[in-house]
Amino acid sequence: MSASHPESILVASARISGLVSDEQMDYVLRVASYRMTQRGCNLAGAEFDRLIGEILVEQQIVTAYQAEQLAAGRTKLDLGGYLITDWIGQGGMGQVFKAVHQVMGRICAVKVLPLTRLTQESRENFLREIRMQAALDCPYLVRAYDAGQDRSVHYLVTEYVPGMDLRRLVKTSGPLPVQQAAKIVMHAARGIDYAHSKGMIHRDVKPGNILVTPEGDAKVSDVGLAGYAQELSDDPRSKKIIGTTDFLSPEQIRRPQEVGPASDIYSLGCTLYYAVCGKVPFPGGDAASKIRRHLEETPWHPRKFAADLSEDFVDIIADMMEKDATKRVNSAGEVAARLESWVGDSHLMSGAIMSRSPWMAPPPPSENSDRSDEVDEELARSHDSSATGKVTLRPNPVEEPNIPAIENLDQTNYAKVTSSSEHRQPGTVMVVALTLAIAIPPAILVGSIIGYMAAIWFGITGRGT
Repeated sequence: MSASHPESILVASARISGLVSDEQMDYVLRVASYRMTQRGCNLAGAEFDRLIGEILVEQQIVTAYQAEQLAAGRTKLDLGGYLITDWIGQGGMGQVFKAVHQVMGRICAVKVLPLTRLTQESRENFLREIRMQAALDCPYLVRAYDAGQDRSVHYLVTEYVPGMDLRRLVKTSGPLPVQQAAKIVMHAARGIDYAHSKGMIHRDVKPGNILVTPEGDAKVSDVGLAGYAQELSDDPRSKKIIGTTDFLSPEQIRRPQEVGPASDIYSLGCTLYYAVCGKVPFPGGDAASKIRRHLEETPWHPRKFAADLSEDFVDIIADMMEKDATKRVNSAGEVAARLESWVGDSHLMSGAIMSRSPWMAPPPPSENSDRSDEVDEELARSHDSSATGKVTLRPNPVEEPNIPAIENLDQTNYAKVTSSSEHRQPGTVMVVALTLAIAIPPAILVGSIIGYMAAIWFGITGRGT
């Protein structure tokens, strides 16, 4: 059968790669011949390769990714002792593949430094990442298993985490319920706290670097971008802004060489905001605009996007996203501790508001309210110039009478202002004064005098009108 299709790229590549034995290929070709006979067709070229690929995948001889690579004429799908089985995505330092150790059979992730980025600096950074990640052993961080070089390809082998990253989870499912978001970020906070305890900071905490398993557990990846806090001055990247624009802390922007654990906490706060709101804190605009807003503005109130959030939960986000690093939550461990109670069922239906906070939203409009969304948005964005990064939300503006400031009032102006209050009558004041005098015997004389003077005074101002 193979001789009748000498133009088959996939068949030739499969044989060279060693992924498919001669016996397996002969069987696949017989199945393909049978199916073409049943369909009354004789496929060739790319269509024939597509059929061969489908049969190989059905028989679990190769993966769909491997079939695609073989059909493209690629024959080397291994790195060192690891066989590449799928493509996972793009990491902070290069492409990430799913692989299996050919001897141990352990599934893992392999990060490859692209040849297009193979410079002396990139090799040094990649080696730094490998050594840093190898020094960490925490259930909430992606563990490093191995590293090596295959010809000119440098690679890092890490733990494979099934599921998807938090960014993709939110994109797929929408804003997460509080319980789910709290659990994910709590696990991430524990991992980051462990890294901090080893003197490291991550510098690129974001939803894309938090991997979520089907069971809802989370692990932080790309810890290799971290640096030892005391050695940042020796890191060639220390004077560069390292991170993702939507999650940069203000100090990463101002003084990238002086970032510390508090910077990771700010980024994790932005991540928690994204998890429950489905939006980054400062959506839209270019990178320069986002950077400016991280420095100067406060984000939309979370309750604008998730009305059921309680004040206590919003306070956690606010405390993590304080622009002043000295006023943020003290540690990632404290973040985890504060979120822990939200992981259980006790807060799922919590909607009671006991007190107002700087991030507390105004009461929602009633069904017959005609207040526009634009007004809601303006209220949500308003904040005091002296605020420390938290949004200060104000109630609806109330129309006030045109009364000058008290310090500017003289006797003439005061008479003009008070005379415009039609509901104030001398008789009313006298009744109040006499009532007080009767109720409080010692004050009878004082009450009478006050009433008498008030009557005379209102009489004068009445004639002035």
